Order: sequence, then structure tokens, then C-alpha cells
Amino acid sequence: MTTNTGTALVTGASSGIGKAFAQELARRGHDLVIVSRDAERLDALAAGLRDDHAVAVEVCRADLTDAGDVARVAGRISSDPRLDRVVNCAGLWVAGPVLGGETRRYAPLMAVNVVALQELTLAAAAAFAARGRGGITNISSAVVMAPQRFHAVYVAGKAYVLALTEALQGEVAGSGVRLQAVLPGFTKTELFDRAGADVSAVPDVMKMAPGLLVEAALAGFEAGETVTIPSLPDLADWNAFLAARAALEPNLSHDRPAPRYRLAEAV
Repeated sequence: MTTNTGTALVTGASSGIGKAFAQELARRGHDLVIVSRDAERLDALAAGLRDDHAVAVEVCRADLTDAGDVARVAGRISSDPRLDRVVNCAGLWVAGPVLGGETRRYAPLMAVNVVALQELTLAAAAAFAARGRGGITNISSAVVMAPQRFHAVYVAGKAYVLALTEALQGEVAGSGVRLQAVLPGFTKTELFDRAGADVSAVPDVMKMAPGLLVEAALAGFEAGETVTIPSLPDLADWNAFLAARAALEPNLSHDRPAPRYRLAEAV
């Protein structure tokens, strides 16, 4: 039997990255609350994890496009003192170009990828700060580093996840709470099939298995990373990006436009 190391709540746990997180956390001894709208798959996963790892697993059926279900999960995070880890993996994707389609089809995507993730992240950050411990992992995407090449609404949502995670980490500094944004590239999950997308043209060498992605994400969290890019070979490249971004800060807000815009001085 493994040694219990706390209780983790994982969204999107019925498949893909969420399922891989649940499996690996259970293997490491975490009790679990697994969240998805697919109760049948959750029940099967829970039974397997209990048998294989002798951990406690609670199934929480929730549709994260539904505000009431999101509030119920957030309430659970706020009220359960056993919880010390939240992993937001639930996500949707929409295939095809943004322009020319019905804009209402993006509502479920934004509800899950942005609104639900925000509510659960804020609930966890507040609860964990009060408890003096806890970790939050949010699944963003590597597409935020090349936004012009991908679906605009999806990229915008994932960019929000990254910004929320980085900004909130600054706010909870010193509280015992850690936040992490994970930026996967193409991952071998059902996300694309569910969206009706054909990604067969993407080379296999660009597609990571969920289990490998989760191993990298957990290693990054343990290393103290706020941002983890599992495919990035050299951390110095990310640090150079952060340094370049920081170099902009002194000139992001002045009382007049930069001289290159050649604006006439007000009389």
C-alpha cells in the first residue's frame, strides 16, 4: 500500500490528460475526487484506481458548462479540508476557422476552458491560502506562444489560463499555495475527435502521450515551476523569454506616446 499524500480533485478525469493525472496521482498515494460529466467512465476509473492503488476515490459527476454544477464543485473545494491539490484538465476545442461560423458554438468552449477553470482556481486559491498549503495545476496550451497559427477563440481562452495562473501566483506568494500552468503541445487525446478535427497531417513526433505529459507536469511542479512546457528541451529559452518580457516593463506606461509615433506635442 502506498503512503497517502493528500487529496486531489481532478477535472476532466474521464479521459485524456485528466485521466492520466488521476492515475499518476493515485499511484503516488493521493486520494482523489474525480470530476467529469461522464459518470460511467468515472465509475470504471474509480474502481480501477481503488483496486490498483488502495486509495480513496470519490466520483463527482458534473457538467462544467453548467453554472450550477461549477458552483457545486467550487463549494466542495472550499469546504473540504482534506483537499490540497486541484488539477484543472477539463477542456473543449472547436474545429475550423473562427470567421464564418456561428459564434454561439464557442459558448461551451469558453464556459469550460475559461469560466469554470477560473471559478475552481479562485475557490482553491482562497481555500488553500486559508489552510496554508495547496497546489493548483491549470492546463493551458503551447499554442499561446504562437497564437497566429491556431484557432483564435481557443488560443484566447488558453492565454487567459496562463495569465490567470501567473498573476494569481504573485498574489498568493508566501501563503503556502503554489500555482502551475502547463503548456502542452499536441497530445494524444479525444479532444480532436470530439471536435470533428482531422489531425492526421500532424507528424507523430509532435504528439505526446498523456502519461508522459503528466510525468513532465508533475516534475515541473516539484521543481517549483510556475510555467511548465513539457516539450521544451532547454529551460534557458523560457527564461530568455521571461527576461525579454521583463525588459519591457519600465516602458509599458508613460505619460505620452513613444517618439516613434511622431505625435505632435499638445499645445
